[in-house]
Amino acid sequence: MRVDVVIPAFNEEPSLPLVLAAIPKAAVDRIVVVDNASSDGTAKAARAGGAIVVSEPHSGYGSACLAGLDYLRHHRPPDVVVFLDGDYSDHPDELPRLLEPIQNQQAQMVIGSRVLGKRERGALLVQARLGNWIACSMIRWLYGHRYTDLGPFRAITWEGLESLAMRDTDFGWTAEMQVKALRKGLEVTEVPVSYRRRVGVSKITGTLRGTIMAGYKILTTVMRYSRST
Repeated sequence: MRVDVVIPAFNEEPSLPLVLAAIPKAAVDRIVVVDNASSDGTAKAARAGGAIVVSEPHSGYGSACLAGLDYLRHHRPPDVVVFLDGDYSDHPDELPRLLEPIQNQQAQMVIGSRVLGKRERGALLVQARLGNWIACSMIRWLYGHRYTDLGPFRAITWEGLESLAMRDTDFGWTAEMQVKALRKGLEVTEVPVSYRRRVGVSKITGTLRGTIMAGYKILTTVMRYSRST
């Protein structure tokens, strides 16, 4: 099973070397870091850590993820894609936990749940916990499936991912993937993952504007696809 990792990164020069060093290399084939219009040495740090660097000048979490997938689509697509943040809040060494249900043919998509796992004090901010609970509650009400988290650390088969026709270019990316997976009938599951305080300040929940924008986009995304045919 060939596994590639996609890391969207915006100004993650200090944390990216830690992330890349912690990824279990025996478990993955390629690591693609998408430099999302960074103004620091993110790209240089990625190359120094052995990653393939893809440049995406249009800002947005979803834009970066889409650019990474486009690269894989044109360069020998893998069997499984793992998404991982570049801020070192996730624990890359736990990547095999996400792959196990796919390897055992028990799931096509696996979400790393920070809610089910161990969290460092202060790692998941109050606004993030509240927004996460509201979004997951809406998904349960609208789609009949209980998620506990919209966490960024996740694994999905390439075939399953391509069937979702992902489109979101910013904060709605994770929600879009999870609700589309339900609508497409993919086998989905969650596994507990650890979470720590990120290196630096969050670009989303670290600011009031970012929190409001992200919350609005996530909730509208959840509702939009519940009405899709």
